[in-house]
Amino acid sequence: MRFTYRRCATGAATVALALLGTGQPTVFPAHPGERTGGQPGPGLSRFYHQRIRWSRCEGLKMPADLQCGKVTVPLDHSRPGAGTLDVALARYPATGRKKRGSVLLNFGGPGGAGIPPLAYAGDDFMGLTDGYDVVTFDPRGVGRSSPVSCGEGTGQFLGATDGPDDVTDPGAALKQLRRSAAACREHSGPVLPHMGTVDVSHDLDVMRAALGDDKLNYLGFSYGSRLGAVYAARFPDRVGRMALDGVDTLTEPLSEQGLAAARGQQTALEHYLAACAELLTCPFGQDARTAREEVVALVGSLDENPLPSEHGPGLTGRELVAAMGQALYSEEMWPALTQALSSLLLDGDPRGVLQLAGGGFAAPTPYPFRPRRGGGLVDGEDVPRDNLPAALLAVNCADDPDRPSAERLTEEIGRLRAAYEKASPVFGPYRLAQLPVCHGRPAGTDFIRDEVRDVGTAKMLLVGTRGDPATPYRWTEETAERLGDSAVVLDNRDDGHTGYGSSKCVHRKIDDFLLHGSLPGHGSSCGPEH
Repeated sequence: MRFTYRRCATGAATVALALLGTGQPTVFPAHPGERTGGQPGPGLSRFYHQRIRWSRCEGLKMPADLQCGKVTVPLDHSRPGAGTLDVALARYPATGRKKRGSVLLNFGGPGGAGIPPLAYAGDDFMGLTDGYDVVTFDPRGVGRSSPVSCGEGTGQFLGATDGPDDVTDPGAALKQLRRSAAACREHSGPVLPHMGTVDVSHDLDVMRAALGDDKLNYLGFSYGSRLGAVYAARFPDRVGRMALDGVDTLTEPLSEQGLAAARGQQTALEHYLAACAELLTCPFGQDARTAREEVVALVGSLDENPLPSEHGPGLTGRELVAAMGQALYSEEMWPALTQALSSLLLDGDPRGVLQLAGGGFAAPTPYPFRPRRGGGLVDGEDVPRDNLPAALLAVNCADDPDRPSAERLTEEIGRLRAAYEKASPVFGPYRLAQLPVCHGRPAGTDFIRDEVRDVGTAKMLLVGTRGDPATPYRWTEETAERLGDSAVVLDNRDDGHTGYGSSKCVHRKIDDFLLHGSLPGHGSSCGPEH
């Protein structure tokens, strides 16, 4: 539930199904379909022996040097004869003389497409082309890879992503969520029950083989760190050089993740308001303490009386909170937030806030992308408007086994509301509404909580940022401890979500590791850069 990129992928891959899915979550034996010795068994051999055909990417504003391809994967890796789907990939080919193979990037999410951010911000990764083909992908159910949807209705959208509008009546809230879950099943097709991180980790291994690599070299941001850790647990002997930036939790349930997100965003908001108060242009004035009070009052006022908009429903407190949540993931977005808030408060113009709100809580930015020269943001075609939040929900629910009942919510709602509001009077109430969003869906796997530990792989680099509002630094320490001796921690003493795009020090150390195998010392740090 961390980074996801805005809707900007193009096209949709076709799902080729021999049999429809059962609607039940996939159950994975260890290395399904494999013979002893790690070789794919008869059911999976055809997937592991395919090769990717690369060609120029089709779509508006695609860079000329970006190549696209696809791999075919089983819909259900434990039943490889039960249908297939195509996973879309893109790459910048290696330019250096000493090619190491490929490095696969995952930009986070869950629910984030990989192709649009690589097309839009490829310059950030050109250094890696000295040794690698730099490859990314749209995970199953996302973007060009059989995108899921919950339908176009506003009620379905809110119920499917941000949670029910009101959790004071748990019975009514869960009834709303059951309707949303049914709508998602109706609009998404047979891929929906097979979108968990364990499923995607097996897709990663098929990609590795199709790329011709013996080992997976990998750079994962935010949720992408969860995917990397799961891959390491499933395929420890196939881990090459793996860097995880903005490290996700492997153990905390969605309820604790929501609390952590509320605390992190509140801290980021206070940092923003302190910086804003130093400017004469700050729409809340020059007192950071009163500015915090004004933000709370503004959110409440907009929830009671939405500001009319020329396009669709008026601006509510929910959208304002979503916009602030978007902008607070990177200091480079703070000027845009200040401008949007000034237009709202001084001119009554909500357009800047609505533009920042984007996909609500589903779409924070992983790090400040720098567009490629001559390129632009890739426009979407044939991808459902709600694909990003629908996919985020599908993956998070597949990864989390908890399903709180109406009785349990009724018993705990008072305590939970107090905890969430204490964590953040601004973000807490909206994060609380996300708590029961998986109700009505099959129980998720317990593999990640129980089995992703002591992986015994080659050394992996884990980067945690002290002021990260989405993935708190303690998650880096906790995940490193779970992964065991394989984990090497780099402490980024700065703010923002992930470090690779904002810290030259983090960028250099990750590139040095991926290109040359040079690891920093465990517990070493990068200082703030302002």
